[in-house]
Amino acid sequence: MVSREPPDRPGSAAGGVPTMVEELLAKIRADSEWRSVLKGEAHIGQAPGRLDVMGGIADYTGALVCQMPLALSTAVLVQRRTDRLVVIKSYNDPVDSRGGPANFRMSLDDFYGSGSLLADSVVRARFAGDDHWSAYVAGIFWVLAKGRHLTGRTKGANICCYSNVPMGVGLSSSAALEVAAMNAVAGAYHLALDTLETAVLAQKVENQIALAPCGIMDQVASSLGRRKKLLLLKCQPHTVAGYEDLPAGTTVVAISSGVKHSIAGSAYRRVRVAAFMAHAIMAAMARELGLKSDPTGGYLANVQPGFYRRYLRPILPREMSGRDFLRCYRRTADTVTQIDPDEKYAIRAAAEHHIMENQRVERFVAALKAAAQDRKKNLRRAGRLMLAAHASYTHRVALGCRETDFLVRAVVRNGPNKGFYGAKATGGGGGGSIAILMDDSPQNHGILDDIVQACNRKFSTQAVVIRGSGPGASELGILTLADGRIVG
Repeated sequence: MVSREPPDRPGSAAGGVPTMVEELLAKIRADSEWRSVLKGEAHIGQAPGRLDVMGGIADYTGALVCQMPLALSTAVLVQRRTDRLVVIKSYNDPVDSRGGPANFRMSLDDFYGSGSLLADSVVRARFAGDDHWSAYVAGIFWVLAKGRHLTGRTKGANICCYSNVPMGVGLSSSAALEVAAMNAVAGAYHLALDTLETAVLAQKVENQIALAPCGIMDQVASSLGRRKKLLLLKCQPHTVAGYEDLPAGTTVVAISSGVKHSIAGSAYRRVRVAAFMAHAIMAAMARELGLKSDPTGGYLANVQPGFYRRYLRPILPREMSGRDFLRCYRRTADTVTQIDPDEKYAIRAAAEHHIMENQRVERFVAALKAAAQDRKKNLRRAGRLMLAAHASYTHRVALGCRETDFLVRAVVRNGPNKGFYGAKATGGGGGGSIAILMDDSPQNHGILDDIVQACNRKFSTQAVVIRGSGPGASELGILTLADGRIVG
């Protein structure tokens, strides 16, 4: 199988019930140990994965990013208990030692010590090893308690999760899980969380409990995305700049390389740290010049490329050890990463990728808007910007891999004359997926299937085409279940 295609009505089954909700309920009904959760009241959240069309890792430095919600999604059911236990069942990998779906159980009392909420560093230890997957769900209770949305007397919950978003390939399976679970918890505990707050709290779960240093774009795209529209997000810290339709006759498609990536991995983390180092050095230079405030407004992406090339590039170190940086500058503004004294950081390259990426995204959006007047010219322009982003991601900050490079090159060989305008790697690096801007024709979709087959033959991977867009969690809403029937 080389493609994943959405149903005829993406996100919904007959009667308007979201498809993944029906699939989750079917799995629960077939599970003799868990079907009792369908008695009484429960709440269900659903959230999609997302395709990073442009912007990618520059979200954490304040860039503009373009994201498309996928037709693939995650559904989570939450039923309140009368005791303090949180019991979680995942119908996806990882599986337990017997080969069955993963299970997790804990008490909310484990989040407290001497009556007060424990520090995140202590709580993280509860989700070590094989239980790490559960941090993305159970960690929600700690984040909500820290934000005073839940109290120390809150009762526990039964939670069931199911997803068809591929895990570990740069399509935000973790954000989909967090947002869906956050919404289901909000429904079960009658919490008034708006859609943006839901995304911010979900990011805190990932940063503080799962210890993955992601930016904000994944959670916002999963929460606020709209079907077949590009979400334009200015990550300063999370301003929705609007929604953009793709030019008529075009689509964006993902190919998962089949190679797992990780935003908790060393390469992604090293680039992130280096980018914040660059910003700290620039801020220090501004202070030496007598400026009272950071001229970037706190975000590296606000540095103009021309100003950077003329004044900042010559004085930024090409690389610096963590130890030397700590001695000279003490710290960065990043609260979710730590500097390794023994690591060498490519500071200049990281600065250039993020500064130039923000400009590329702005020009990409302008090209899409202008395609209404001159379609081919501006789609070619948008495609070249995607390829430039891919080159910078792959070579400047060394986050690419041979499989995603192969896929991008294969797309490019077909070229704009055949309706393939551009492609780029997505995700946190060392694997993941690519995003493709192309004409939406049966012939072109057939070419993608051929490219995937060639990739799988060459690398013995399990690459797959992922097509279609679906609604974000805010459009889907929170469903109420009463004795196994959806009532709202």
